[in-house]
Amino acid sequence: MENINQNYWEGRYRKDETGWDLGAVSTSLKQYIDQLKDKSIKILIPGCGNGYEAEYLFKNGFHNVHVVDYAPMPLENLHKRIPEFPENQLHQNDFFATEGIYDLILEQTFFCALDPSLRKKYSEKMHHLLSGHGKLVGLLFNVDFGNNTPPFGGTKEEYESYFAPYFFIKTFEECYNSIAPRAGRELFIIAEKKI
Repeated sequence: MENINQNYWEGRYRKDETGWDLGAVSTSLKQYIDQLKDKSIKILIPGCGNGYEAEYLFKNGFHNVHVVDYAPMPLENLHKRIPEFPENQLHQNDFFATEGIYDLILEQTFFCALDPSLRKKYSEKMHHLLSGHGKLVGLLFNVDFGNNTPPFGGTKEEYESYFAPYFFIKTFEECYNSIAPRAGRELFIIAEKKI
């Protein structure tokens, strides 16, 4: 398996090999964000890429948004689009080195970018980063790609085995409003931290 590290991801951006990039906030996450009332909540978007969800949040009054990505280029792209986005909320590092406590973590193509051997560690880290009753919300692929490089897919049953020890799963169902190329291949999850 290729070494999936900072250089790998930066190289993908430099070569414009970013098939996961929608060029806009995903419909599912936009609809979830639109029903949030408390704009003071602290939000984390790991593996944020070009940060369209962060941009949408910020432009809609959610200013306590933090983004993390291994590669510098997507964070630079986000900052160019929104120069007023606080630089101390742009974190260029390994997600597993991320610190802080967040009320909401948004998942959009990050889980599937990680080597599957890290999925248990991902769930543990998400639990660690969330406040009491904090939520992990997002999209997961419901398909086995058979890849040895990202994206890595899987099944609902497999994912539940990682999340159930750490979260109350409030919603975990086939996504009804995926973008056309992903229709029928995504699950939408809302998981609340177990205390």
